[in-house]
Amino acid sequence: MLIGLNPLLSPDLLRALRAMGHGDDLAIVDGNFPGDGFARRCIRADGHSATDMLRAVLSVMPVDDFVDDAATVMKTVGSDDVPEIVHSFQAIINELADHPTDLTRLERFKFYERAKGAYAIVQTGEARLYGNIIITKGVVRPPADTT
Repeated sequence: MLIGLNPLLSPDLLRALRAMGHGDDLAIVDGNFPGDGFARRCIRADGHSATDMLRAVLSVMPVDDFVDDAATVMKTVGSDDVPEIVHSFQAIINELADHPTDLTRLERFKFYERAKGAYAIVQTGEARLYGNIIITKGVVRPPADTT
């Protein structure tokens, strides 16, 4: 345990977040997602929701403000409906991201391809369908000069 860190940030996840560079993607996925089959690094977070994990990640990771698709979710198959969890993802980004951004929606197989290229996939126990989001890491800027 550490002071001030969300306890969902496991040692493996903290290591991955720290090792990621600007422009690297992190996929936070639901329990149905084929994470182990797709991931270069699959970090298990069974028993935790994707929304709680997004909150934890955004507490320590900046969001890329140089790209238009820094937060990407999967489109529903065969429908234009937007699942409630996607609205929740957007609300969390609006509240916690250092650079809030609108979600981009990708067709299922395009989302899979992007997730395959992610630095890491965090496989949650999320039971809500379409509980998947890819976040692009931004730049950690130096503090403003106060002298």
